[in-house]
Amino acid sequence: MFEATLLFLVLSFAAYLYLPSSITGKFFTKSSNLSAASNSNKTNTANKIKLPEDSTLRRHFLTHLQSEIEATLHPRPTDSILQRHYDALVSAELENRLVLLAE
Repeated sequence: MFEATLLFLVLSFAAYLYLPSSITGKFFTKSSNLSAASNSNKTNTANKIKLPEDSTLRRHFLTHLQSEIEATLHPRPTDSILQRHYDALVSAELENRLVLLAE
């Protein structure tokens, strides 16, 4: 039980590290920082990687992106409930990175 609680706390902390940059940044950033960030995003759009159009390449790209995310986390838990939370954390970070690619 202690290990499950500890794993939940670690996963929650990892979610806190990944999500606040996109969520709290929208609410707690000063307007001057927002305009500077939007200007830097406009200049870097040409250098961004785009999602491949071919279905096979897209699948490999998404698998590679998911493996990069999972490499930064602890191993996948064996408990079914913790597995769902882990999968939700990985999919949320995957969506976050895809949104960043699309911008």
